[in-house]
Amino acid sequence: MEVSWHAHQMVYGFAAAGLAGFMLTAVPNWTGAPARHGVPLIVLSALWLVGRIAMTLPRIFSPAITALLDLAFIPALASLVVGPLVAAGKARNLVLLVPLALFWIGDVLMQVEFLELTSETAGAGARLGIDVMLLMITVIGGRIVPAFTTNALRAAGLALEVRHSTLVDRGSIAAMALLVSEAVTEARLATGAVALAAAILNGARLTGWRGERTLSAPILWVLHLGYAWLVFGLALKGLALLTDAIPETAALHALTAGAIGTMLLAVMSRAGLGHTGRALKAHPVTVASYVLISVAALLRVAAALVPLLYSQLLIGSGVAWTAGFLLFLAIYGPVLTTARRDGRPCQTPWPRNRN
Repeated sequence: MEVSWHAHQMVYGFAAAGLAGFMLTAVPNWTGAPARHGVPLIVLSALWLVGRIAMTLPRIFSPAITALLDLAFIPALASLVVGPLVAAGKARNLVLLVPLALFWIGDVLMQVEFLELTSETAGAGARLGIDVMLLMITVIGGRIVPAFTTNALRAAGLALEVRHSTLVDRGSIAAMALLVSEAVTEARLATGAVALAAAILNGARLTGWRGERTLSAPILWVLHLGYAWLVFGLALKGLALLTDAIPETAALHALTAGAIGTMLLAVMSRAGLGHTGRALKAHPVTVASYVLISVAALLRVAAALVPLLYSQLLIGSGVAWTAGFLLFLAIYGPVLTTARRDGRPCQTPWPRNRN
């Protein structure tokens, strides 16, 4: 039960908050609708917080009330973004509701086992939530990483362009979508083969984005680093499912602490600056938080690979993870709780949807 609780809080607590932040900032920019603010955001945030408290301190509410509070967050989030998506009148925008629905279904699968209505559905629910997040990284990362990199290269006067292949892009997304569909199955060999294919396709995609040219700009290279964690984690997952050489938990934490953790931090740190009208330059303390989150992921992967040092590596990973996000909070707490310096309304820094 403790493992399932940990998985639930990281996926449907931590990752869900990151997913909500992205949708609430990107969707208005892509649709032209005003960003949500005031009471709706306060209520949504309070609902998320109450759900986390209820899951952590189960004696406060009955199990059924706890499940309802937790499961209410994603529908509440959807209610805030569906209006602008429908009003935009573009069918492509509505596709964003599909991963939200699948993510919520994963949460349901976990909660019904917590309520003892089913058995052995929590694991499938956790996998589904993780794979949906990885699919979002593949789709959204495949858009923002090359776009931001291209803008930076042009601003620096470099006559370089990121390389794209429509076939590779579509193959990467298709492979990740197939992983989502297999999240609730036990088809180890098929899933392992798809994971390896996804690693190869996403790796080919990443090499064309000229990440080597971003090393002087931490706010850019951290995006490439997060995507590299996705490639590495998928490769480990494929090897773990097809052979006995790699423990599955090594792949799991490369994809979660590594890919999801790094990409959420990368996107939050960039959006926090762009949203408040500040220069897109990472503070040295923020750079330290980037490093610490990857150190935490490396130590957690190593803990699965070196059983003799499991406890020490696990503690080290937890310390690095906590320190990384505390440093982020130290810098972005003031940024996100004060008005823009220029007095203008908050604006989102995402590339506009041209379709």
